[in-house]
This record gives sequence, C-alpha cells and structure tokens, in this order.
Amino acid sequence: MILSIISAIGKNNELGKKNDLLWSLPADMKHFREITRGHTVVMGQKTFESLATDENGVQVGKLLPNRRNIILTQDLNFKKEGAEITYSVDETIDLLKKTTKEDEEVFIIGGGMIYKLFIDSCDKLYITHVDESFPDAEIFFPVINEAKWQKNKIEKYPKDDLNKYNLEFTEYIKK
Repeated sequence: MILSIISAIGKNNELGKKNDLLWSLPADMKHFREITRGHTVVMGQKTFESLATDENGVQVGKLLPNRRNIILTQDLNFKKEGAEITYSVDETIDLLKKTTKEDEEVFIIGGGMIYKLFIDSCDKLYITHVDESFPDAEIFFPVINEAKWQKNKIEKYPKDDLNKYNLEFTEYIKK
C-alpha cells in the first residue's frame, strides 16, 4: 500500500478556519478529484462533516463519490452508512493493510490533526501550495521537513478568473 497525503496549504501552512477552507479554488478541487477518484480516502469526522451543509447551514457531511470512504473519529457512537469508521491511527492502518493491495494508493485528506497523526507514516505528499498568506487561519498543516521529503514533481498553475491565487501542485516523496 502506498499511503499519501493530499492537501492545499497557504504560504505559512494554513489549512482552514472554523472547519472550512480559506479559499475556493476550482483548479485545486479538479486536481483533488482527478488524483483521488477510484481510491480510498481517509478523513477525520470534522472534515467529513465539512463536506456538505443543510439548508440551515449546519454541517451534515457527505461521502465522496467514486471512492472508498474511511472516517476516523473518537466518537464511538458515530455511524455513516456507506463509510467505514475507525477510532485510531493504528486501527485505520491495520484495516488498510488487510484490505488494500500492495501497489494501491490510499489518500489521507484531512483535517489538520489527521495530517499530523499520519504524516510520518506516509510515502508521498500531494501538496497544492497556495501563493498567499492567511493571517486568520486556525488550522495548519504540519511543517514539511525537507530532510525527510524530496520534491518529485512541480506543476505551476497561474491565477485566473476562477482561481484567485497562483498555485503550485507539488508531489513529494519520502527520502
């Protein structure tokens, strides 16, 4: 199994605020969909809940289509039809080892705490670097230690009418 993280981060590793992203970047969302489609995604319960809101603005969650969804939570009563629920990093990794082929890629998709818990176990990082600082951010991605991670591929995406910031899609591999 290839364990990978996928995320978009600001210049200072910013991820979000109040359980939501700091930006709307269609190019990054397309990149995310193309890379993760057909694969297993692992997310925390808060990230899952942030994926959809009801008519009153309450976060209700949504499974990502065309993917196997695993939700990591500390809430022993949490259930979501169509998703697999785990309660620890070790349980998640054990489940993945038992149910994932050796050459299959699995994606950790957030949030901040989940990235911190898994980063040392990962083989690859797919990071969209957003060329902007967000001083009101509350959630941050862990520091990418350049002694452990090597940039493997970089694709620049200039800002346009739909994407307010310059982006850099970067793939890192563990040294």
